[in-house]
Amino acid sequence: MHGIETLTAPELGGARHGFFTRRGGASGGIYGGTPAGGLNAGAGSDDEPAAVAENKARIARAMGVAPERLLFLHQVHSDRALAVSGPWAEDADRRADAMVAAEPGLALAVLSADCAPVLFHDPQARVVGAAHAGWRGALGGVLEATLEAMERLGAARSRIRAAIGPCISQAAYEVGPEFFETFTLDDPEAERFFAGGPNGRPMFDLPGYALRRLREAGVAEAAWTGHCTYRDEGRFYSNRRAVHRAEGDYGRLASVIVLEG
Repeated sequence: MHGIETLTAPELGGARHGFFTRRGGASGGIYGGTPAGGLNAGAGSDDEPAAVAENKARIARAMGVAPERLLFLHQVHSDRALAVSGPWAEDADRRADAMVAAEPGLALAVLSADCAPVLFHDPQARVVGAAHAGWRGALGGVLEATLEAMERLGAARSRIRAAIGPCISQAAYEVGPEFFETFTLDDPEAERFFAGGPNGRPMFDLPGYALRRLREAGVAEAAWTGHCTYRDEGRFYSNRRAVHRAEGDYGRLASVIVLEG
């Protein structure tokens, strides 16, 4: 439909899910796709609101749910994980970076544009989750908070499968010495997720760090799809690439998981 492209991860045990690329949407300009329009799902971007709404409707159709059952958060780089059981109430506080559900037919969506989108599934307990893990969220414990929220719905982390979708890779993620110190002061072992870059500055392995946190938390299986948002412009939006090009704004990719009815 409309040339929409989604990536999937076998680690999620057959759960209906998709890591959407930028292809197949209604957005133009810097949010556009190749060759059709771009699938920017970020209401917080400067894109035309009508285009973003159409993109979300296309994502909902691709996931087989009504638009009101496609749930997005107000992401704030926190460790807050919400349990949801139906469409958002009008006055719902959606400030969080993860959500979990045991309700069939709800599509849990997170947005990203270099940060790591992480989808979760416990096929036995029939619980799903989705998390937005940038470096702040990953360091602050958003992945563990998602697992804890899933456990409160009956999941067991020894059965939970997790997949990290497209995000910035180490080869494209140059950081400063203060960033390095933030990670290694309390956790010297985190040093292994940094390597020297071409400019003599550290390069950070976000997906590797997130995988380590997931595995140390005791999940049954965890993997990264291996796609770098920065390096593959034809398929992905990238905040860092937009900054380097002084484009002023950037699109957001949607990653979605649905518990089958």
